[in-house]
Amino acid sequence: MHKKAFIFAIVIVGLLAGISSAQSSDTERKIVTQVAPAYPELAKKMHIRGTVKVEAVVRPNGTVKSTRVLGGNPVLIVAAQDAVSKWKFETAQNETTQVVQLSFDGQ
Repeated sequence: MHKKAFIFAIVIVGLLAGISSAQSSDTERKIVTQVAPAYPELAKKMHIRGTVKVEAVVRPNGTVKSTRVLGGNPVLIVAAQDAVSKWKFETAQNETTQVVQLSFDGQ
């Protein structure tokens, strides 16, 4: 069973790597409120560290409309998406796309 989970994780990482045709944001909007991601229990137990790249579509009022993972360990991506979805950016005239990276260092 342990081998199946490992193979599954490898396949997911490969799929996520294929998705990484990241759009860079037209304008960098400053982050007003940043929520730190909760370090997943499974990641703690498995001593998983790494970086997750997330694309956030930000409304003109600064709230996050949607997120999409561009890369990272499958064990960490849900926590990263949950955190970024709670972020608040400075206001702008239009909706923008921001690419952010969250680091998980095992703490």
